Amino acid sequence: MVIQSPHGLPRPMTPHPTGSSDQRQKLGDIAAAAGIRRVHMLAWRDLDDVEAGGSEVHAATVARLWSEAGIEVVMRTSYAQGHPPRERRDGYEVIRKAGRYMVFPRAALSELGHRYGQRDALVEIWNGMPFFSPLWARGPRVVFLHHVHADMWKMVLSENPTLARLGDTMERKVAPLLYRHSRMITLSPSSKAEMLGLGFHDELVEVIPPGVDARFTPGGTPTPHPTIVAVGRLVPVKRFDRLIRAVVAARAAAPDLTLQIVGTGPERGHLDELIQSLDARSFVTLAGRVGDDELIDLYRSAWAVASSSVREGWGMTLTEAAACGTPAVATRIPGHIDAVADGESGLLADDEQELASHLARIAGDAALRQRLHEGALRHSGRFTWGNTATRILEVLASEAHGRRVEAGPASIA
Repeated sequence: MVIQSPHGLPRPMTPHPTGSSDQRQKLGDIAAAAGIRRVHMLAWRDLDDVEAGGSEVHAATVARLWSEAGIEVVMRTSYAQGHPPRERRDGYEVIRKAGRYMVFPRAALSELGHRYGQRDALVEIWNGMPFFSPLWARGPRVVFLHHVHADMWKMVLSENPTLARLGDTMERKVAPLLYRHSRMITLSPSSKAEMLGLGFHDELVEVIPPGVDARFTPGGTPTPHPTIVAVGRLVPVKRFDRLIRAVVAARAAAPDLTLQIVGTGPERGHLDELIQSLDARSFVTLAGRVGDDELIDLYRSAWAVASSSVREGWGMTLTEAAACGTPAVATRIPGHIDAVADGESGLLADDEQELASHLARIAGDAALRQRLHEGALRHSGRFTWGNTATRILEVLASEAHGRRVEAGPASIA
């Protein structure tokens, strides 16, 4: 049996390493002081969904660490193909009911009716479409908004421009008004800057970066020829086509350069046709699904990890690879500019031409690779899931304390 990784790739269903006893004690103390015993989390998709990505990994990891500390966590999501509507995973309860669109109203109605019990706090994960919790939720509440979607609406919903316009209008015009008094959490300073541009209040938006799983560590031996690895769902926003063309261009200066793209998704056929049209089959590989151990081996053996995405909340593959000592070559976009320390842990590019130039530099400059290798390890060492889970709980606890002061002696349901 397998579950989905951060990149839509299966991994063995084995327990994650648990947090330290000190970390569990700290989380437990924060929750107890704030009167938080039971937290409900609302998410569009579950970790077991075939299209699960970084947002789902983020939510599941935080839920696991909180549950290890004795907090009762209930996560409400849409159906996940091949999985039961209700089960326990990593110590917390997962409820998967309703489809992609109906999960939003049904989750709200379930919360209003206390169908899954009373809660002490609510976490809403806003991934594209919000649950509109300001309209119906009482009590302590925080909202995760990993990034502003902006032009992603047109890319993801290219076949339904009306729905794309509706989503864009909701995100830019309607939701900021509804959420203007909500405590928001985002992953990076650059994402926060975009949120402030939409009208969110500076003092209510907290930046809390994601962590890096302890499994990602340096080791192994780089391949004898320059190898680039790219990891993610094969979807339009990732722009793997741009990366493939950049590798083709970079081979003029680095003729042995190869690219492995790990992941699955609806763009695979298009990418396969592009590889064929560029006569690139001998040096570009669509590796499909890989297990966690193989992914770590790929990170460790690659000369660089690459991302040509046009929109990211962070870029978890870049910090995963960095923890293995592998530098990044990536587009200069919100999220990437925080996940990568430009010139220290990797190189950022403004366009496809610069992307190709950076790939060629990585391939031809051993001193640069060594410097970026050391910088990648330093940079990635700043990010731990324990710190992420603790800081999010601290924000939620501050909301609980604030509500208690506003309400007086009476508790809030």
